[in-house]
Amino acid sequence: MSQPEAGTGRKGLFSRDDYLAPPHIPTGQPPRDVLNTIWRKNEVFLDIGSYSIGSAVMVIWPSLLLAILILWNTGGFGGRNIGLTILFSIMLGIPILILLHSLTQPVPLPVRFNRQRREVCVPQKDGSYWIVPWEQVTAAATAVSSIGQHGKTTQGMLVVGFTNPDPNAREADRHFTLGFSCGGGTTAMCLWECMRSYMEIGPEAVPHLNDLDNLRENLGGKGPFWGAWWTYYLGIRDHLKAGEYGKALWLCFTIFAFGGPLILMLQHWKLAPPPDLTDPAIVEWSQPLPPEQWATRSPELERAITEREAELAAKQATT
Repeated sequence: MSQPEAGTGRKGLFSRDDYLAPPHIPTGQPPRDVLNTIWRKNEVFLDIGSYSIGSAVMVIWPSLLLAILILWNTGGFGGRNIGLTILFSIMLGIPILILLHSLTQPVPLPVRFNRQRREVCVPQKDGSYWIVPWEQVTAAATAVSSIGQHGKTTQGMLVVGFTNPDPNAREADRHFTLGFSCGGGTTAMCLWECMRSYMEIGPEAVPHLNDLDNLRENLGGKGPFWGAWWTYYLGIRDHLKAGEYGKALWLCFTIFAFGGPLILMLQHWKLAPPPDLTDPAIVEWSQPLPPEQWATRSPELERAITEREAELAAKQATT
């Protein structure tokens, strides 16, 4: 899957594309797991999951609250509001049904980034796996804007692409992409930096906010419902003890505005623990290697990273 070189971009009237890789050079942004995509992290591999139940809830929940508020303030859910009630029911009912259906399906397997081998394991729906060289992975941040009566709104995402190493694969099986609805722009760069920094710097460079494998134990064995509320209680309590009243207030706000406990409850239910790659060949591929057997950067990537780091250092020195 070819695309323009990293560091370049394309800007349209209402759209913008930023190409991030290859080559896998620094974006200049810090790594931030804004969608809790990191499911596992150790010295050998990083598991990235695209199952983001929180994104769906954060879109539906505020819309549902707004619809209820409008109906409540204009005469209730029946009577002269019956048409508006039906309209909101259709607009919100369809995505809610899609969300409920997704909760009944198995969680897709994560994509595994092996930094010692500098390869990526990409599981497929049919149970097969692709082993893709790291330096062939593509990444781009895309954003699209629209203008309406409420002003300008922008939606964007990070797209990470993988090419099937089998030269004889069918056209339909030659490419695989992961899409993350993180907003595009610098936010997408921060998310991409989690993968890039892990592979090029090391696990210590990447935050790991959620220990999903041990989530239930860390919450005292509490189930999804009480575990979600317990997490918020601990967060608010710790911020208050530290005198961080703004952060405590923000957590209280997210409970009502974004359905925070519901997001945590669903994540707890579906991703504690997250699915693992259990194929014997992949389990063997995921084992640590002696340091002398670790794969290294290509000379081209080494040169590109050195030049980009010098460029960023010069830019920082002038600001």
